[in-house]
Amino acid sequence: MINLSSFIAFHARRSPDRPALKYRGEELSYATFDVRVRTVAGWLAAQGIGAGDVVAVLMKNSAAFLEVVFATSHLGAVFLPINFRLSRDEVAYITSNSGARLLIVDEELAANAAGTRIVVLDEAAQQSLTRLAGDAPPALMHVRAPSDLMRLMYTSGTTDRPKGVMLTYDNFYWKSADQTIALGLSAETRLLVVGPLYHVGALDLPGIAVLWHGGFIRIERNFEPESALAAIAEDKLNAAWFAPVMTSAMLTCPTRDRYDVSSLQWAIGGGEKTPELRIRSFSEYFHNARYIDAYGLTETVGGDTFMEAGREIEKIGSTGRAIAHVEIEIRDEDGATLPANVDGEICLRGPKITRGYWKDPDKTAAAFFGDWFRSGDVGYLDEDGFLYLTDRKKDMIISGGENIASSEVERVIYELSGVREVAVIGLHDARWGERPVAIVVLAEGTSLEFPALTEHCRARLASFKVPKQLVIRDSLPRNPSGKILKRVLRAELETVA
Repeated sequence: MINLSSFIAFHARRSPDRPALKYRGEELSYATFDVRVRTVAGWLAAQGIGAGDVVAVLMKNSAAFLEVVFATSHLGAVFLPINFRLSRDEVAYITSNSGARLLIVDEELAANAAGTRIVVLDEAAQQSLTRLAGDAPPALMHVRAPSDLMRLMYTSGTTDRPKGVMLTYDNFYWKSADQTIALGLSAETRLLVVGPLYHVGALDLPGIAVLWHGGFIRIERNFEPESALAAIAEDKLNAAWFAPVMTSAMLTCPTRDRYDVSSLQWAIGGGEKTPELRIRSFSEYFHNARYIDAYGLTETVGGDTFMEAGREIEKIGSTGRAIAHVEIEIRDEDGATLPANVDGEICLRGPKITRGYWKDPDKTAAAFFGDWFRSGDVGYLDEDGFLYLTDRKKDMIISGGENIASSEVERVIYELSGVREVAVIGLHDARWGERPVAIVVLAEGTSLEFPALTEHCRARLASFKVPKQLVIRDSLPRNPSGKILKRVLRAELETVA
């Protein structure tokens, strides 16, 4: 049996009283969580969900979120987490494109739910979805094969619509095995989850792989720096994944010295070049822990490279070396392999990498050089195989750990009357890593004010995608073929800033 629920059942038989997870003060044993998974699976079956059906969630972190993760697998269904920051139009596109049969949504997010049959969860149901089960009998396990689809995750791309990344059971288990080797995961791992569970960082880096080992997960509904520090102290947590903005917030938290965080052994970061000062500041405060820079993608279930202990300063700026079952090569535009220290596209191969994009053979074909996945990121490998990120080939902005496709924002801005040309770029931001900035060329005799731009964008896009700055220009720099030179815009505006 390869379902996710099979290892929960294993630990429930072997160590029924062992704690599995904690949410809002309620600690669940493996035996209790196993019962909940089968009960929620029975409830899903009563909703008409069966093998192969897509179940979507628009939820913040909760115990119920993980119940759905494991219950869909128990039924042989496909789990689809949706970014709860997306707009109603974006949610409608994803549920429609995926063919989702059901959308489970937190009450506070219900206004953005669209596109399929909807079940709304109040606060009690967020604590446990079993409250909705009624008389539905627990479901029997539907056995899955390694190559079966386990999950869909929609990621921003360079086009104006997100792509559905297909992740199989093979992808998940190879990812978990590699992280076990690299991170030393075990039944003693006690993980803090403060990132959003719709994101590969929180769900998979290492996320639910900790439960594979019989470890413990503490779930925080939202990230608050002081609450995160308090959780580490209260439950003696020893592992975590933090987006860069989270690390900065905790290190600058004015009340941080109230908390004993000596139990923390490591925290995975990444998503940007980590400054040496941040690494040193992390080590000074979390004095028993190391900061593990990493590189990974939704398409690879996260965590393709990890920085090795003791090499952090020597290899400053690197995200580490490839894990055991991932190969990395740097290639040029034609797919030819490049030598060490030469920039090119980061390409990856291995059993944890997606087989492609949902219902999109053209984008799938374009994403591969043979069996090598094209990341769209630009970087180089040094002579020792350490990876360094230098640019993004895909026109992507990363703000607070979230991917923003600039073309998606541009499409929305073009809807405004009087906009002749627009380019959206990411500029450095001390808190968020990058912030989206709109550079607009207006038709003669028209005007555009920043409040009008943001109001228009907020009605159509997730808030984190809304430009944080508007620049009006007479023209945009272009190359001889007419392509907008965004690197020139970035250089000009960074110099001005």
